[in-house]
Amino acid sequence: MSSEDDTRRNLCKTYVEMGRSSLIFLAAGNVSARGGRGMLISPAGAMVASITPEAFVDCDLDGQAIDGKKPSSEWAMHSAIYKAFPHAHAVVHTHSNYCVAMASTGLSLPAFHYMVAAFGGDDVRCTPYVQWATPELADLAVEALQGRTACLLGNHGMISHGKSLQAAFNSALRLETLCMQYVLARQVGSVKMLTAEQMVAANARYASYG
Repeated sequence: MSSEDDTRRNLCKTYVEMGRSSLIFLAAGNVSARGGRGMLISPAGAMVASITPEAFVDCDLDGQAIDGKKPSSEWAMHSAIYKAFPHAHAVVHTHSNYCVAMASTGLSLPAFHYMVAAFGGDDVRCTPYVQWATPELADLAVEALQGRTACLLGNHGMISHGKSLQAAFNSALRLETLCMQYVLARQVGSVKMLTAEQMVAANARYASYG
């Protein structure tokens, strides 16, 4: 089995796992990995119940598919991340429930828990809202991802990248969980934030974690 075959199989497995983990519903989500002419990305309208390894679209970073298939409508956001971050080898985009809830406030996820440091800083930024599937959204995502592995997309969802498909998926799942926990904490009462010094220490620990 070729390297591209392995990538397609792993992409398919990850997409199905995104569904099982309630990170996506219907066709509201996409996943990609570097490979082929630029990237292999889930097709437009991909459904968890019917996705196959062969369905993933081989396209260049200008969105031109070599096999006549139609890539996800958010291909430009994936492409922009690969261009901006050479260390990014996989990208996950979802409309998961708590990420959407948090992104609909237009606020960043703050330093309420030390695990926020897992994304590379002391918050997870949220972009302003712009029309989905546009170059403007791609640019805003890249800006929000500077020094981070994930960001919220205003009134839309989230996007993450990683050195592997597993890392990008883990980042998406971690962000959904932390957004849920923050929303729940806000329902209990005022949330105590970690200090800048505590987050510096948390980031230092994560730099050598694992």
